[in-house]
Amino acid sequence: MSSVLWFRRDLRLTDLPSLLAAADGDGDVLGCFVLDPRLEASSGPRRMQYLGDSLRHLQRELDGRLLVVRGRSQDSIPLIAKVIDADAVHVSGDFSPYGRRRDEQVQKALGDIPLVATGSPYLVSPGRVLKDDGSPYKVFTPFLRRWKEHGWRGPAASSAKSARWLDPADLSHEALRPVQIPDPGADMDIIAGESAALEQWRHFVDDDLPNYDEDRNRPDLARTSRMSGPLKFGTIHPRTMVADLNARRGGDAAYLRELAFRDFYADVLNHWPRSVWGNWNADFDAIEIDDGSDAEKLFTAWKAGKTGFPIVDAGMRQLRATGFMHNRVRMITASFLVKDLHLPWQWGARWFLEQLVDGDMANNQHGWQWCAGSGTDAAPYFRVFNPTTQGQKFDPAGDYIRRWVPELVDTEDPHLKIGRRPASYPEPIVDHGQERAEALRRYQAITGS
Repeated sequence: MSSVLWFRRDLRLTDLPSLLAAADGDGDVLGCFVLDPRLEASSGPRRMQYLGDSLRHLQRELDGRLLVVRGRSQDSIPLIAKVIDADAVHVSGDFSPYGRRRDEQVQKALGDIPLVATGSPYLVSPGRVLKDDGSPYKVFTPFLRRWKEHGWRGPAASSAKSARWLDPADLSHEALRPVQIPDPGADMDIIAGESAALEQWRHFVDDDLPNYDEDRNRPDLARTSRMSGPLKFGTIHPRTMVADLNARRGGDAAYLRELAFRDFYADVLNHWPRSVWGNWNADFDAIEIDDGSDAEKLFTAWKAGKTGFPIVDAGMRQLRATGFMHNRVRMITASFLVKDLHLPWQWGARWFLEQLVDGDMANNQHGWQWCAGSGTDAAPYFRVFNPTTQGQKFDPAGDYIRRWVPELVDTEDPHLKIGRRPASYPEPIVDHGQERAEALRRYQAITGS
């Protein structure tokens, strides 16, 4: 008896239900990861670096007994199962449109060998939180109430010792020769792997969680948890994190709410898979957007952090330099793209996915649609972030701006409300007041209000 444990968005050994399911009984377990060329082609260098570093850590934890192959999953996984005469292939559930299609293809190719999904990357798997009539939620607040009522299990008691691991070196099949784990050499400001994720979480709980509710919108303070990358790659599970939270405390409750948003957006994508690139609210398909060479020039300036709006430029430069951007600044930069530049949210969403270490399809796409007004619980169309006042409110001393926009280091006011604009820093590429009025005109044209 033997089984395959196919790692995907669960690159850890603790709190891993699929590991316990694979090890159930007296059989051996072969751990594997498939490098799909489509994954590599669609991921930026930092995301591939984080993936590679996490895989190397996982391989060390398994004393080298992790098989990493390159190819299409529907080809590689059935071959692996056949070579070791596996009675099942075990995975954590994947609810993204791509993941569901891939798993359907793999199960078809496996034939009589079952693809067994146990657990998921979420506290509550998509599809389980429903209204009384069995329909999905479209609004977050009632989803949150039902989500809390539903609850979740405690962390799974798994570890490297939970299974008797097969050594890939003993496999003689030519097509299953291990490949080199990706190492693009990208600079990272965060350490990947399960041990680093657990340590990072402990530091956040001890140092910054108590004041999280007050500090989470301040990019100048750098007091967020930075757990989005570990959650994206599954080097930690949210159950492990929630076990340290007391929902009656302010910071803890605020953090739990953010984890609920993560589950909510995954649930929305599960029920409305077309919202991955299309407007969840189809009424917004009719909104007027700009394109052509002038739009491309504005988009290029936005990507480069050369819009002439300090908080926007700081965020875009942080993204390019680190593969991360503070969540408040993500909202500011997204609002600027869709409401000041009148560009499609899909352009910005695609750029974020290319750059972000934590590029998660559900969170990214629906966060962008929240800003564009076309998603669930969307920001009202008449809410247009003023990038200057947003910067003054959430980066009051300008420390965040000065860090990422060196042209403004010596300015009297890095928000540029007073004093001279340095010659080395660009003039604003648009007039915010005029573009706000234009955005409202375009939104009113489709809302009729």
